[in-house]
Amino acid sequence: MDNAFISADKLAVGYGKKIIADNIEFSVQRGKILTLIGPNGAGKSTVLKTLAGYLKKLGGRVVIDGESSDKYSEKEMAKKLSVVLTERIKPELMTCREVVETGRYPYTGSFGILSENDNEIVDKAIETVSMRDFSGMYFDSVSDGQRQRVMLARAICQEPDILILDEPTSYLDIHHKIHFLELLRKLATENKIAVIMSMHELDFAEKISDYILCIKDGKAVLSGTPAEIFTAENIMELYDISENLYKKYFV
Repeated sequence: MDNAFISADKLAVGYGKKIIADNIEFSVQRGKILTLIGPNGAGKSTVLKTLAGYLKKLGGRVVIDGESSDKYSEKEMAKKLSVVLTERIKPELMTCREVVETGRYPYTGSFGILSENDNEIVDKAIETVSMRDFSGMYFDSVSDGQRQRVMLARAICQEPDILILDEPTSYLDIHHKIHFLELLRKLATENKIAVIMSMHELDFAEKISDYILCIKDGKAVLSGTPAEIFTAENIMELYDISENLYKKYFV
């Protein structure tokens, strides 16, 4: 893909020396959304955690803005890339705003003191996700949907070029899923952010994504546009679904 901002070439990921998924290849432009789909345990989360730098890659390479990811320091990477993972964080007695403020730490001094400009960026991020009325509430007292918006605001505060999300709608009801994905689409388009995420909800993945990467048994088995990927044959093969069951639940 031309003008890719982030790409992977023969990427191998795993824990320790154990490879969970390998030969992963993709490229994503600014303003576009790539969604990873596939069965549980296929390696999607491991790929995302490796891209985020939480896990050391076991092979291949990742290129960000024309440079190998290995050349970026931890602080430089935090300015390029932000992450919203599935795991629920449990900050002790922190308000929603204080959680969002941590997204500015890559830009602050060692004491984490926010400047006037930092506070303006925090305010704008909170406004963007429609959480202004809840910003003073404790993070652990708000709903799952509100927490997810807070975490997205925190990621926005990093002013990233790349946003990585692992099952971002897992804990949300239909109303909040739709609004979250609409917000994500708007952020990608208007802020020119390259988005890489995983999803289980195929109907939403088909509508929100520009590109799809299918992972099964630790391999990237298919990639393409939603129109190319979401065919009966591909879905039956990817998830080991019989034709009868596919027709019963998808047609």
